[in-house]
Amino acid sequence: MSLDLHTGKLRKNAFRVTSKRNLGAIRIRVPGGHISGRLLGEVQRIADTYGNGEVHITSRQGFEVLGIPFDKMNEVNKALQPLIDELDINQEHREKGYQSSGTRNITACIGNRVCPYGCYETTGFAQRMEKAVFPHDLHFKIAFTGCPNDCGKVRMHDFGILGMTEPQFDSNRCVGCGACEKYCRNKSVQAIKMENYRPVRDEEKCIGCGVCVVYCPMRAWKRSKEKYYRLTLFGRTGKVNPRLGQDFIKFIDERSIIKIVKNTYDYVEEYISPDAPARKEHIGYIVDRTGFEEYVKWVLKGVQLPKKAIVYHPMYWTGPSYKPMTKD
Repeated sequence: MSLDLHTGKLRKNAFRVTSKRNLGAIRIRVPGGHISGRLLGEVQRIADTYGNGEVHITSRQGFEVLGIPFDKMNEVNKALQPLIDELDINQEHREKGYQSSGTRNITACIGNRVCPYGCYETTGFAQRMEKAVFPHDLHFKIAFTGCPNDCGKVRMHDFGILGMTEPQFDSNRCVGCGACEKYCRNKSVQAIKMENYRPVRDEEKCIGCGVCVVYCPMRAWKRSKEKYYRLTLFGRTGKVNPRLGQDFIKFIDERSIIKIVKNTYDYVEEYISPDAPARKEHIGYIVDRTGFEEYVKWVLKGVQLPKKAIVYHPMYWTGPSYKPMTKD
């Protein structure tokens, strides 16, 4: 099989071209990073049957099965079907594997199913986002984290979703112990101060982390029933102009986030550089060309934000900027 003739097809089908001629690796998606132990056996079976028996756990919470001959691609795509079905991943055609080379596996920290700091169930939201945007050939990176601790490093992604809460205070349960003030000061941003043996929360300073909820011994602080998030935009690593994602909207809801991400696909389809190799271009570069106002016009189309939502405007980019040296 000629590598030159099939490289595009391989990449389109989520196979990686490796440094060893005629051997590749299949990237297995695990949206939200959660998988049953039984499916790990399926990964092992594919590795032993079609690869060299080795599996790499990727930085995006998926698997790469190594050492797969290119002429086994169709067989591997069929073997992937139990995993695709169980993980409920969108597919254009059954037994054809992953029909997209673009949007990367959507990652998530473990969230409130385990972590006491988690403000929401991150895996479920990540899986719902996966259903909304995959498959797609455009190069997007999306990540979820349960609280402002940002264990998921979401500010290094095109879209970062951080869990928030609006702490609710029940004065009848408070005994004035000051635990909430102490831990907000030591573990967060010191948004609580004690006045007459009662905690007072600075709403503007509060980042909605929920530390007061975790450490109140009397449960005088509780998380709000409404789920809120902080949406950050256009973080990236890479060789040129790495930078952290910047805050775009806080106290945003799930429906609005999904709509904004889907609208961004439309925006990128309109403005992506025709010279972008394999239709891969960081969204931030496109925004740099069109201006942020044009981006906002596209992505807020049809979005109904909660009344509590705060939109940061304008957004300012940070981070180093590398330019090639010129000779006199």
